[in-house]
Amino acid sequence: MKIREARAEDFDGAMALYQELTSDKGTLAQGEQARTQWETILNYPGTTVLAADLDGRVVCLVTLHVLPNLTVGTRPYALIENVVTTSALHRKGIGKQVMQAAIDCAWAEDAYKVMLLTGKHRGAKAFYEKVGFNDDEKHGMIIRKT
Repeated sequence: MKIREARAEDFDGAMALYQELTSDKGTLAQGEQARTQWETILNYPGTTVLAADLDGRVVCLVTLHVLPNLTVGTRPYALIENVVTTSALHRKGIGKQVMQAAIDCAWAEDAYKVMLLTGKHRGAKAFYEKVGFNDDEKHGMIIRKT
């Protein structure tokens, strides 16, 4: 397995993974709009999508956003989103390796912290705790536009 930055030609594999991630929500972009948005994400300043490539097939993705900041000596902070490993390869250590690569990228950009949110009903909290995340210090909260 190779961990690398995702590329435009990974679109079909990414869409298959994101379909697994959003299967219960029905919110996945489609068609040309999805392809255009994929390329926008890949080229967005401060954003890196890391992919686990297994025999030429993308089997895991993690999106890392490193964001500028005015506090903490102007060091950036990072946000991880859209973490997905194909369900056929869960519990094989692939997600953990890609998450660690994303964290390493954030540290290389001098981020002072890396944050993420995870759903309460997906059972992923224990996975993120094994990677090193905790909820001792802050509360994750969201508001959604209706």
